[in-house]
Amino acid sequence: MATMQDVALHAGVSPKTVSRVFNDDPHVLPETRSKVEHAMRELNYVPNVLARTFRAGRSSSIGVAVPDLVDPFFASVVHAVEGVCSLTGITTLVTSIGPDPARERPVLESLLRNQMRGLILAPVSEDQSWLTRWAEHTPIIFVDRAPSGIEADTFIEDDRHGAYLATEHLIGHGHTRIGFVADATHPPSTRRRLDGYRAALADAGIAFDESLVACEAGGRARATAEIDRLWNNRMPPTAIFSSNARVTMDIIPALRGRGAALVGFGDFQMADQLTPSVSVVGQDPFELGRLAANRALARFADGAGAHEPASVLPVALVRRESCGCSPVS
Repeated sequence: MATMQDVALHAGVSPKTVSRVFNDDPHVLPETRSKVEHAMRELNYVPNVLARTFRAGRSSSIGVAVPDLVDPFFASVVHAVEGVCSLTGITTLVTSIGPDPARERPVLESLLRNQMRGLILAPVSEDQSWLTRWAEHTPIIFVDRAPSGIEADTFIEDDRHGAYLATEHLIGHGHTRIGFVADATHPPSTRRRLDGYRAALADAGIAFDESLVACEAGGRARATAEIDRLWNNRMPPTAIFSSNARVTMDIIPALRGRGAALVGFGDFQMADQLTPSVSVVGQDPFELGRLAANRALARFADGAGAHEPASVLPVALVRRESCGCSPVS
């Protein structure tokens, strides 16, 4: 992708002159303007129109990229962003990255070429350092998962503490064989939740057992296979901690008839209506999305500045029946 500096070099002028031509400065000499416009066409230059768009008061867009639009957690994040943006006449461009880390860069670059007012991102890969050049002109806000290789505004939830609370609660019901079920190991949120699970076991004097960890439970078929594998263990689990709401929904049918206690990270629609009702670590994805959208718009309006430390939102255990608690009256 050609830059303003490339155009300046090609036209034999300064980058400031290129900027003046793009902003239709009447004081630019006609021959200079012609050279710069010719260089733009030659290099297929797409200028950064963010600042000009804002000054002109024209509507623009905020991009939202999440791993899975069907996941109730990320659906709530998107809904919150849309709500904030609609109040100011800004549209949202939403895309799903999917579970494959290799798709993250091409999907995001395609979205970023729209030259939006900001991007709100829940990453799936382990390195976002390549986004640095884009962040120079597009505010990038991370939600749920902190970035790696780039400094950026980040809004996450207390994954480690939430996992600790869930595991500690199951231990309190007498369980010492507690399975940890996830759909991938690379997301930072999953790693933090695994850390919290292990810390609760350690504090209770229970040895960590690798055979009780199942991290390939993405989708109904794989979730069933992972639950079957856990129950083929010489000493199968008596309880399960599920690392996210989508995994919880996928493993519930496979757990039927096994008599296992269950706590999932993240609430979902109808969780309180199932039999038994599902105990969860309560999150607030709507608040994450709202905070991220407001920060993106503020960054765009005010320009670059020092990034604040990651904002960590609290979580809480919601006790229902699947963990072994009595029904809530």
